[in-house]
Amino acid sequence: MPAHGSLSPRRYLAVWLPFLPADRWRRLCPSGGPDDPPLVFTEKVRSALRLVAVDRRALALGLNPGLTLADARARVPDLLAVDAEPARDAALLMRLAEACDRYTPLVAMDGTDGLVLDMTGCSHLFGGEASLRADLIGRFAGAGVEARATIAGTPEAARALARFGRLAVVAPGGEAQAVAPLPVLALGLDAETVLALSRAGLKTIGDLAARPSTPLAARFGARLVALLQRALGREDIRITPRRPVPACIVERRFAEPIGRADDIEAALAMLMRRAAALLERRGEGGRAFEASFFRTDGAVRRIMVETGRPVRDAATVMRLINERIEALADPIDPGFGFDLIRLSVPATEPFTIAQASLDGRQVAADELAALVDRLTARFGADRVLRFAARDSHDPERAARLVPAGRAAEAGEAAWPQAEAEAPPTRPLHVFDPPQPVEAIAEVPDGPPLSFLWRRCRHDVARSEGPERIAAEWWREPDRPARDYYRVEDAEGRRFWLFRSGAYGADTPPRWFLHGLFA
Repeated sequence: MPAHGSLSPRRYLAVWLPFLPADRWRRLCPSGGPDDPPLVFTEKVRSALRLVAVDRRALALGLNPGLTLADARARVPDLLAVDAEPARDAALLMRLAEACDRYTPLVAMDGTDGLVLDMTGCSHLFGGEASLRADLIGRFAGAGVEARATIAGTPEAARALARFGRLAVVAPGGEAQAVAPLPVLALGLDAETVLALSRAGLKTIGDLAARPSTPLAARFGARLVALLQRALGREDIRITPRRPVPACIVERRFAEPIGRADDIEAALAMLMRRAAALLERRGEGGRAFEASFFRTDGAVRRIMVETGRPVRDAATVMRLINERIEALADPIDPGFGFDLIRLSVPATEPFTIAQASLDGRQVAADELAALVDRLTARFGADRVLRFAARDSHDPERAARLVPAGRAAEAGEAAWPQAEAEAPPTRPLHVFDPPQPVEAIAEVPDGPPLSFLWRRCRHDVARSEGPERIAAEWWREPDRPARDYYRVEDAEGRRFWLFRSGAYGADTPPRWFLHGLFA
C-alpha cells in the first residue's frame, strides 16, 4: 500500500448517494418495472407526517423532502409511502464505507448520505483517478446503489461538486474555477445563512470569492470564510477516517478472484512475510494483526488476532489466524471469490530479542505467552482473563479481571510483595460474597477459638490479627469495619476470617469466611 506522503498534492474523492433510502428499499423489494409508483419515506415531525426522502421518480414529479404526506398525496395520489428507517440506511452506508476500504484506508463518513475518501497516492493502482472513480461507481451500481462522485484537492470542494456540480475530476489547483458557479448552499451552510446571503445578492460561491474575507466574517461569521477557503482549494484540514490508520499495511490484488482455502492461506502467508520484513526494518513487532478479505460483490470480512507481546514471526501469526478462522461460528464465505486480501498491523511496539536465562524462566514465559495468544485467538479476548491489581485497600476491590493478552498499562497498580520467607497476607482463593460462619471467640476483640463452616467444625490452633479494614467510605458509607484474622486449624488448613461489627453495638457482630490460603 503506498504511503500517503506530504510531497504530492492531496486528492479526495467525495461520494454522494442521493437516493440511499430508496436504493436500500428496492434492494429488499426489487422494482417490477417503470410503472412502479413513486416512492417516498415519511417520518412524523411536529405531529404531521412529512417526507424525509424520495426516489428519482418522486423527485421528478416535484416531491421534495420536507413536504407533508397529505400535500404529496394531493399532487401524486398513487405514490407509495413507507416509514423511514434511518438505522438501516446508516447500516447500508457503513457497509458501503467498508467496501471503499479497497481503494484507501482513509475513508470518512459525510453525513447520512455520503462518503469522502483520501486517495492520495492510491489512484495509480487502479489506472488513474478517472478509472478509480468509474470502478467505485460501477461497484455501487452493481449493488443497486446510485452514486455521484467527484475528485478534487480538498474534501469540501469534492463534496460541493459531487452534490451540486457535474465535473468528475478537477485538476490540481482548479478548485476555485470549478466551484465558482455553484450555489452557496454547496458550502454546507445552514438555511438561515443561505437566506441572508441571498438577500445580500450573494448567490454563488464565485460571488463570495469576489468579496473581501474580513467583511464576510464580520457579517456572516468566521465559519463561512473557513468553508469558502476550503471549497476554493486554498485550505485543507484533511478528513478524519472512520477507522484508525494501521502502522503497517500489505495487500495483494488478484486478476482472477480466489476462493479455495489453500489459495487464501498461501496469500496470507506471503503477506505476513512481507509485513514481517517491514517490521524488522523498523525494529518493531506487532501486537495486533488484522486480515481483511474483500469479495467481488463488495462484502468485506475481517479477522483480528492479538498477541501478549510484540511478534513478527510469520509462522506464529499464521497459526493464530488459522486458530481464529477455525473458531468462527460463521465460516468465511468467499462467495464468487476474493479479489483483494489485505493484512494490516494496527498496533506495533519496539521489538527486543530477550536473552535466554540460565534457569529457563524466559522460555517458560514465552511458552505461556504463546499459549495465551492461542487461547485468545480461539475463544476471544473477553474469555481469556487474568487478574490485575487495583489501587484499593478493600479486599473485595483489590483485583480486577482484564484480558490475559493485554500488557500492563502505564500507572497500573502493582501487587503487594510479601517479605522474604514471610507467609502470604492475602489468600489465593477469595469468596465472593464472603461466606457466613458460626464462631466462638473471646470478647470483645479476641480471635476465633473455633468456627463452624459447611457443617464442619474447625478448632483454631494458631491465629494472627486483627487487621482492621474499613470500607471505602465514598462507596459504602454504612458498612461496618471488619477485623480480619489469619487462622490455622488443628489439621493445618489456613483460613481468612473477619468479624463484621463490634460487641456492644446495636447489632451483634457476625463472622464470615473470606478466603482460603493454599
